[in-house]
Amino acid sequence: MSEEKQTDTTEAATLRTPIVAVLGHVDHGKTSLLDQIRGSAVSEGEAGAITQHIGSTAVPLSIISEVAGDLVDPDDFDLPGLLFIDTPGHHSFSTLRSRGGALADIAVLVVDVNDGFQPQTHEAIDILKRTATPFIVAANKIDTTPGWNPEPDRPSKVAIEAQSDRVETDLNENLYEIIGQLSDSGFSADMYWRVQNFQSNIGVVPVSAETGEGIPDLLTVLMGLSQRYMKEEMAVDVGGPGAGTVLEVKDTQGFGTTLDAVIYDGTIREDDQIVVGGLTTPIVTEVRALLEPKPLSEIRTDEQFENVTEVTAADGVKIAAPDLDDAMAGAPIRVVRDRDVGEVIAEVEQELAEIEVSTQEEGLVVKADTLGSLEALASTLSEAEIPIMRAEVGDVAPRDIRVAETANEPTHRAILAFNVDVLGDARNLAEQEEVKLFENDVIYRLIEEYEEHVESIEQAQQEQVLENITRPARFEILDDHTFRQSDPAVVGVEIRGGLLRRNSRIVKFDGSEPERVGLLKTIQDEGEDVDEARTGERVAVSIDGPTVGRQIEEGDELWVEIPEKHAKILEQELTEDITADEREVLSMYLDKHRDRDPFWGK
Repeated sequence: MSEEKQTDTTEAATLRTPIVAVLGHVDHGKTSLLDQIRGSAVSEGEAGAITQHIGSTAVPLSIISEVAGDLVDPDDFDLPGLLFIDTPGHHSFSTLRSRGGALADIAVLVVDVNDGFQPQTHEAIDILKRTATPFIVAANKIDTTPGWNPEPDRPSKVAIEAQSDRVETDLNENLYEIIGQLSDSGFSADMYWRVQNFQSNIGVVPVSAETGEGIPDLLTVLMGLSQRYMKEEMAVDVGGPGAGTVLEVKDTQGFGTTLDAVIYDGTIREDDQIVVGGLTTPIVTEVRALLEPKPLSEIRTDEQFENVTEVTAADGVKIAAPDLDDAMAGAPIRVVRDRDVGEVIAEVEQELAEIEVSTQEEGLVVKADTLGSLEALASTLSEAEIPIMRAEVGDVAPRDIRVAETANEPTHRAILAFNVDVLGDARNLAEQEEVKLFENDVIYRLIEEYEEHVESIEQAQQEQVLENITRPARFEILDDHTFRQSDPAVVGVEIRGGLLRRNSRIVKFDGSEPERVGLLKTIQDEGEDVDEARTGERVAVSIDGPTVGRQIEEGDELWVEIPEKHAKILEQELTEDITADEREVLSMYLDKHRDRDPFWGK
């Protein structure tokens, strides 16, 4: 495409606001960073200062220019500003979809300059890779470098150069640690002012959400990247039927169930017929009201909504309409307008089909708060080779317990509940039916907890198998220790190796031929009945079957008879679960058998 033609395309259409997603590990300062940008204090009202819900914030170019000062000249830009999506964690980022890809045009990955990459940072990087979303890194909390001398809201390059040599060295050490971690994840990165080509290198922007230092740089880089590399993608047909994504489904006083949404193409108007992705089938309904927060405030914190007649991409809006109870977070929204409603339904179904999680006949039940969360969780489970039997958006209900209890494997009688509630009667039923519930709002923790549970089940199963399997042992009848010759024979023995248990069948070998002697009934240690004896111990045993002086003699070496099937399990599956001396006795026992049959126990 020639440059002339590109320019024509861009000028013929209206440029929409680029959509920016903010991701990062919990506590690394995502919300504080946005607070600085929008000059509000949303995090003050949040539990533990961690964002609990999804919202969006429109920051017009005029405000960006004001905050960035000399770094942004509004005359250099024809994009209208930036629309920030504030996510409660990277999982919601993958919820934000458009045309089968990520809804965000660009992302900011927030990393605490002191902590570097944490588990959720790695998860966020994986999602950015999977969705091929361009991103920059905000290396936050530069003001916590010991000895830092703050000056609010100045550019970070200026701020760093104004510090003492020691402070600058300490900070650079941390910054280059993050650049190294990006390199380990497969990304070439450097400080943003050294990056020549942002398409092949990740820019790292040092910032402080506390002092505002570096915020001008962050906004400048975001605007610059959007203007330079995404201008053509920002061209939208303003008059066309709107397309968007559901961020949240919530009850709003006076309106019932509403949708918090981002419109990324066209226009949505009051009274428009829309199709929205639902739990079972797409919902066809009519827009009753469009509610919009003022710029620099958030859908979820500003209760004073403005009733507007239309909303044009890209913007956040609250949609009030009938029959939205079954709408799904992460689902597509499409305005019908002059198109055939059946075609639009098919379009929505097609997009939902792209997000469908593949399930198997045997596996876990997975519930998540949004389609994107479900997709991210399913992808991580797939990487961990954990099968899924059912995956759905929504709270855990009794029917989910009923599905989970049908699993054949004990390890699959479980439900992973990601960022959703468990209904009271479902919790009671889960206890009753012994279905294990795992609840968390961090993917890696959820999977970690489940894997620990599987490990404990497998260990218990192993112990059970070990309990029921014949253990190897060899022992010698001591001289002058015959206490009774027969019915049963009672003799003193020394355990030469392994674990001798009561009720074991006993053999002795004539060459490589085992000869069954009888059943060892009891073990006594200093007159006390015991269940077992180990290497080196001397005990009295009663053996049903032989007579001392005929079938057995003092000085004989006797062995516990191990059934061939048990020998195979011990050698192939339980080697690590038995002691070294048991392994040695087992090896000797197998050698004797394999002298006459090389395939015995294999």
